[in-house]
Amino acid sequence: MSQRTERRGGIHVDQSDLLCKNGCGYYGNAAWQALCSKCWREEYQKVRHKQIQDDWALAAKLQREEEAAYASSHGSQAQPPPQSTNPQPGHASLGPFSKFEEKKTNEKTRKVTTVKKFFSPSSRSAPKKETQEGKTPSPSLSRRASFDTDQVSKDFMDFLKNLHKPGREIHKQCRAFIVTMSSKKDLGADELSECVQDFYQNLSDRLLGHFKGSSESVEQVMDQVEKYIMTRLYKSVFCPETSDDEKKDLATQNRIRALHWVTIEMLCLSFDEEIPEVSENVVKAITDVIEMDSKRVPRDKLSCITRCSKHIFSAIRITKKEPASADDFLPALIYIVLKANPPRLQSNIQYITRFCNPSRLMSGEDGYYFTNLCCAAAFIEKLDAQSLNLSPEEFERYMSGQASPRSSDGVWSSAPPSDPINPVLAQLNTNLEALSGLSTRQEALMEAAQSLQAELLSWPQSVQHEVTGILKKYPLEVPPRHVPAIDDNDDVDNDNLPPPLMPQVFSG
Repeated sequence: MSQRTERRGGIHVDQSDLLCKNGCGYYGNAAWQALCSKCWREEYQKVRHKQIQDDWALAAKLQREEEAAYASSHGSQAQPPPQSTNPQPGHASLGPFSKFEEKKTNEKTRKVTTVKKFFSPSSRSAPKKETQEGKTPSPSLSRRASFDTDQVSKDFMDFLKNLHKPGREIHKQCRAFIVTMSSKKDLGADELSECVQDFYQNLSDRLLGHFKGSSESVEQVMDQVEKYIMTRLYKSVFCPETSDDEKKDLATQNRIRALHWVTIEMLCLSFDEEIPEVSENVVKAITDVIEMDSKRVPRDKLSCITRCSKHIFSAIRITKKEPASADDFLPALIYIVLKANPPRLQSNIQYITRFCNPSRLMSGEDGYYFTNLCCAAAFIEKLDAQSLNLSPEEFERYMSGQASPRSSDGVWSSAPPSDPINPVLAQLNTNLEALSGLSTRQEALMEAAQSLQAELLSWPQSVQHEVTGILKKYPLEVPPRHVPAIDDNDDVDNDNLPPPLMPQVFSG
C-alpha cells in the first residue's frame, strides 16, 4: 500500500493507489510490486529472459576458461577442436564442458518452460507416451480424490459435453497439464504460478478463436477450467514447501492477536453495532472472511471476500443512512480482519494471486475487493501509533498488554474492562450465561425427576408396610353371625296366605 496518506481520526487511501503503477488502469497488487497481472508478467518475463542470457554468458566464459586450461595442460596436439564461443539456447553442446553446459541449460530452461507445448500437434501425445514408458508417475487420481474432487470432475465433464469436440480437446489438455504439474513438485511458487498462468493464457487464446471473440463464453469455460484444475492441484500448490507462506501466516496471526485492543473509535469507523442489523452484518462479514480458507478454488475464495465486503457496505449504509464511500470501506475491512483473524490469511492471498484467472483480479468488483484486502493486510503489518492517532507510549502500553484503551471515566485500566466493547461479544456472553443457567436448571429438573421416580417405586411397599402395621396393632375380629330358625307358626302373616292346594282325583 504505497503512498498512503493519513488523516487524523481515520485511515485514508487514494483510489489511485489501488491501480497499477504503470498507469494501465487495472488494479495492482502488493505481491506484484503494485503492478497488475498483465504488467507483472511482462516485467517477470523480461527479468527471466535477462537471467537466462546472463547464465548463457557465464556458461560461455567458463567454457573458454576450461578450454584454455585444457590446452595449457595437454599441449596444442591435445587441444579440442574449436567451438563457437557464443553459445545460444538450442545449440549443440561444447567440447569437454558439454556436461556442465547441458546441466546448466536443462536447469534454466526447465524453470522457464511454459505449457505452450500442450497446444502443439507434435507434443499432444507426449504425456501419454511418458505414462506408458513409466517415466512420469501417474497414479490413479480418482482413487485418491476426495468426494469434493470427484464431484468437481463430474461437473466439469457434464459442462464439457455441451461443447462437443472442443470440450474433448479441453479435457485432454487439462488432464495432460495436471499430470505434468504433478511431476513438478520441486518448482518454486513463482514457477508453479507461471506454468498455471501460461496454461490459462494459451487456452484462453484458443477459445477466443473458437468462440469468435466472445469473451463472455470464454470466461464461462475458463471458470470451469480453473475450478477443475485448481481443485485437483490444491494440495500441491497451496502454501507449497518451497515458499515462506506459512512463516508469513504465523507472523500475521501473531500481529493481529497483539492488536486485539484496537477499537472502532481508533479507526473512526462508521459502525454502530448497537443496531441489530449492523451487528448482524458484522458477524456475517467475519464469517465470510474466515470461510475463505475452506475453499479450494481461487474464484470461490474471491466470492467469500466479495460477500464479506458487501456486508461491510451494508453495515455502513445502515449506520450512516446513506451509501458508503471508499474512505469508509477500507478502515471497516481492517476492523473486520482484526476481529476475525482469518486462518492462513497470507497463504490465501498468495494462492489467489498466483493461480486465479488474472482477468478477475485486474478489474471488476472481485478485483477491487481483493485489492482492498491486500491493502488491509499490508496496513495491519505496518500499523503504528500515528496510524491510530496515539502517542508512541500509549501504543507500546497497548501492544505490551500493560494497559487497555481508556474507559468511559478516563481512568487507565490495567486489565480488560468487565463489559466487552464489542456488542457482538456482549450478546455472545449473554447467550452463554443464559445457556449456562439453562444447563443448571436442566440438571435440577433431572434430579427432581429421578427423586420422583424413586418415590413412586417405593410407595407401594411403604403403603403395604403401613397397612400391615395397622392390622397388627388393631386386629379385626368378626363375631360369628347367629341366624334364627324360621317357624311358620310364628309368622303373623300366615293368615293372609291362601290355603294349600289339595290333590284331587278325577275319574275318567
